[in-house]
Amino acid sequence: MAGKENREGVFTEAKDIVNQLAVIIRTAAIHDPGNIAVTTAIDKFIAVVNPLILSERELLLELGGEFFYFNEARIRYPLEYLPNFDFLVREFKKRGLGSIIFRDALESEDMQGFLRAFITSASSLEPFETLAEELSDVGSLSVGRLRKIREEKKEEGASNVRQMIKKSYFNAVSYTRGVISKIKSGEKLNIKKAKRVVESMVDLILEEEQMLLGMTSIKDYDEYTYHHSVNVSILSVALGQRLGLSKRALTELGLVALFHDIGKIEIPNEVLNKPTGFTDDEWHIVQKHPFWGVRAILKMKGIDATAARAAIVAFEHHMYHDLSGYPKTREPLELDFFSKIISLADQYDGMTSARVYSRIPMPPDRALSLMMERAGTQLNPILFKFFINMVGVFPVGTLVMLDTKEMGLVYQSGAIFLDRPKVMVIINSQGERVDKYVVDLTEKTPDGKFVRTIVKTMDPNKYRINLAEYLL
Repeated sequence: MAGKENREGVFTEAKDIVNQLAVIIRTAAIHDPGNIAVTTAIDKFIAVVNPLILSERELLLELGGEFFYFNEARIRYPLEYLPNFDFLVREFKKRGLGSIIFRDALESEDMQGFLRAFITSASSLEPFETLAEELSDVGSLSVGRLRKIREEKKEEGASNVRQMIKKSYFNAVSYTRGVISKIKSGEKLNIKKAKRVVESMVDLILEEEQMLLGMTSIKDYDEYTYHHSVNVSILSVALGQRLGLSKRALTELGLVALFHDIGKIEIPNEVLNKPTGFTDDEWHIVQKHPFWGVRAILKMKGIDATAARAAIVAFEHHMYHDLSGYPKTREPLELDFFSKIISLADQYDGMTSARVYSRIPMPPDRALSLMMERAGTQLNPILFKFFINMVGVFPVGTLVMLDTKEMGLVYQSGAIFLDRPKVMVIINSQGERVDKYVVDLTEKTPDGKFVRTIVKTMDPNKYRINLAEYLL
């Protein structure tokens, strides 16, 4: 019993070890490893980790997917640690680093050597090899390579992954189309059948978040309702993953999000597809869809806790953080946690999509600016910060002009610098269309200046750029 209690104590300390390691690396990115700010952070790290090394004899800190494991037990952490955990995951992946093994009590010089090697390796063509070689003389710790399923045939593998993601996305769209068709015809559905569709997307988000988020930027005006439901599900699950939800909770969140707008099937087509603004009577009809969503979900077969939560979210997703939306309730209430997440995803995808009454979608960066104004009133401000961290200042699909006069589409959001994503260049500095190539805006010249910087965002519709042509 004493051994078990001791081990539980070790794993309680694990979250602090990872958090402090991130603090050290962030500090060393600004200051020299010998700077007092860095050495102070190192001393705090050593004070926590050395007693555990002595008691456990060996500590293995390992990255698996998007999570850290401590001697094979997954590390769970509070929300305030998430930015540092997220940062460290990305830094490990950038270097192909899968694990750090602590074998003996650490000295400050050991960690300073580790930091120098860690920072230097980021600019190497073979980052893991550089890191491992520079640490070969440090006896108290060693590193292991990131275990990847798709190491070989990287280009071919990336293409296969993209095909798998496309298949999963369009399967979800097809499923949603079928659900709406069956409900309209009066057929009863079992919400559990959607679980397989959502589980597939959850697995992909855990492995290939950026690629699947990229799919949500492909907007289909003719099938807005179906794509919107799937996009909101993907965005919600990705945000839930950033918040540290378990895989089971992510699957439930994805399911609930998929059905958030199901009540709109009751809105007459002539109102739903009206190309101009609603009259007061028509707006009153539209505002009834949360009630109709609850009714549609409760009519399904196999009602369980997930279906009940889907009904709650269908009712609440337009109520807003400050309850200024609709429907109105007699007494103030605390919105369901999933409602808070899904309302964020719902607003973002709605604003960045082409609809009947708004054929030209809002650029992603403009949508985020508008949402920032609503944080604290319509939107939960804390969750919005995590959402910005997830999609980046320039979300995937944003058309940007670089200071090199190249034009391209944001391809992947920045890991460390949210305003420095990877960009797929499609027009060169001479204004000519070129075969697409990807550039990383964190790349620097030998004298430390950034090679490329975003100057402004552009409207892809103005330049007749079809996102699907480049991102699918």
